[in-house]
Amino acid sequence: MKKLIISLIAGASMLGALNIQAQTLINGAGSSFDNPAFTKWFSVYQSTVDKTVNFNYQSIGSGAGQKLLLSETVDFGASDAPMTDEAMAGGPGKILHIPVVAGGVVLGYNLPGIAKLRLDGDTLVNIFMGNITKWNDPKITALNPGTNLPAQAIVVVHRSDGSGTTFIFSDYLSSVSPVWADSVGKGTALKWPTGLGGKGNEGVAGQITQLAGAIGYVELAYAKQNHMSYAELKNAAGKFVACTLETVSAALATATIPEDFRFSMVNAPGDNSYPISGASWVLVYQKQKNAGNAKKLVPFLKWAVTEGQKYSSQLDYAPLAENVQQRELKLLDTIAF
Repeated sequence: MKKLIISLIAGASMLGALNIQAQTLINGAGSSFDNPAFTKWFSVYQSTVDKTVNFNYQSIGSGAGQKLLLSETVDFGASDAPMTDEAMAGGPGKILHIPVVAGGVVLGYNLPGIAKLRLDGDTLVNIFMGNITKWNDPKITALNPGTNLPAQAIVVVHRSDGSGTTFIFSDYLSSVSPVWADSVGKGTALKWPTGLGGKGNEGVAGQITQLAGAIGYVELAYAKQNHMSYAELKNAAGKFVACTLETVSAALATATIPEDFRFSMVNAPGDNSYPISGASWVLVYQKQKNAGNAKKLVPFLKWAVTEGQKYSSQLDYAPLAENVQQRELKLLDTIAF
């Protein structure tokens, strides 16, 4: 009997070891814009689709995600800024851009008693260039008739890390202002004319909520999570619109998406388009060096761009259109391992 018990224990230990060995760990890093989506997707996918896969995602900014992909430190990167041809040439193989979410970047602000605020592109450029320094500046008051704006200093908050959210925001500012485009430009990391830095969407949201008079740009989900007020913006059609699922979807519907899926959707046309809308991508090598991980990663990505889109609206993202999903599935089929 004693020998039987020992044998059973040994057998159970071996099964346990086999189960541990069967687990595959997928490592990713990059965009904090994507993090709410990844958190939900990983949980649902692991519990309902494939219990043998684990995910480790580091929300450290799009710039860092691109660098870790180039060094092959992670299985996938995530970025709200498409990689340039020059940047991709630094990798060991062809890099694919897989759009996974589309969302809005909002201007969160901390002005107690001011529940509604309207801004336009010119005003935002001047705020972030340090030309407008008080909340009761004539340019802001003209956009907000009847609102008693305080003679309070504006505290500008921006990202301190390499950020795709910064890329989307600066892409917008560059599209509405030749002065911004020529002097500051667009990118994941900028030489800011003024302001305080925060790490990640989380850090910027934290700064805004703590500092009276602050204004900064964050992804919509972070503004909502932090119960933050955020401005309505004048769009390309001259209409003031709030950032909502519907207004981001309206902007996405106007986007021209090329074969390589690298595209911009800021300052989109249409009465209902939110002007600071953008896509975010998973970045993967077309030729995978780790076959075991690739066999788990590719099915997950196919699930994320199809079934995973059902969770988009509850996470404040605009779901990808059916025709875009089908195009992405064909691109994912080209991954070799």
